[in-house]
Amino acid sequence: MKNLKVIFMGTPDFSVRSLEELQKNCEVIAVVTQPDRPRGRGQKLTFSPVKTFALANGLTVYQPERLKTLEFEKKLSDMHPDLIVVVAFGQILSQTILDIPSLGCINVHASLLPYYRGAAPIHWSIINGETKTGVTTMFMDAGLDTGDMILKKEVAITPEMTTEELHDQLMNVGAALLMNTVRQLAEGTVSREKQDGSISNYAPLLTKTTGRIDWNKSAIAIHNLVRGLNSWPGAYCLFNGEKLKIWRTRTIDQKCSSIPGGIVQLTKEGFLVGTGDGLLEVLELQVPNKRKMAANDYIRGYGLTLHTRLE
Repeated sequence: MKNLKVIFMGTPDFSVRSLEELQKNCEVIAVVTQPDRPRGRGQKLTFSPVKTFALANGLTVYQPERLKTLEFEKKLSDMHPDLIVVVAFGQILSQTILDIPSLGCINVHASLLPYYRGAAPIHWSIINGETKTGVTTMFMDAGLDTGDMILKKEVAITPEMTTEELHDQLMNVGAALLMNTVRQLAEGTVSREKQDGSISNYAPLLTKTTGRIDWNKSAIAIHNLVRGLNSWPGAYCLFNGEKLKIWRTRTIDQKCSSIPGGIVQLTKEGFLVGTGDGLLEVLELQVPNKRKMAANDYIRGYGLTLHTRLE
């Protein structure tokens, strides 16, 4: 595979492991990633994780604001790649680009397609209480994660697993699955399977309102939301007009007669909150401009008492 000329497209941490494996086993002739963006309180322009890795390893980097321009499409075509690999890049490829490489464009997607097509499959698989997910490699087409599937690898989701933990596991699984896929492509042994669109669902982009806790929902649903948005962007509620981000919780198998959001008991590790069905123990949280803290430290420092209510 060393002679296989590959263009890699990716942006976040999830993409880096795949690029690392490609660089070891193929000739990566270019890396395409999103433009530098302002981040943090100082809004300093920051490299994407993929750009940081690429520059550290002497790879050529391109950062077009838009892929779908005649100029950039020609630039890609003039490189004569055998393969384009896309892993969490963040832009849609035109049909012109899809047609450039002789072996096609392949994508590493963090779900068991056709389930959880879209931008945030890891988050939504946990939010929705799934017990398994995985990684799928596929040939790309003009649709959104609708191309023919190549290989899949299943991963279990444990009851307390967070998105951050699942992300790291799928990142490593995805890199290994990608190399198996590339190897089959190079050997001419790859097979493809069409997706059944009738059973598909979507994992849309997360918004600011995704994390707002509705205490009328069940304890398990809220628990899944909390771990599904850990470590970004975080589930939250309001207390005395202040936003509380909730980072870690535990469901309690006990009936609750309290109004949803009501504090019903202070515990050794935190406090119990009433929900629409069952009790939820809050174990870790964060107030604005402070670091995460244990819930029992919050009780001591911020005066949380019984019979107050979270909104």
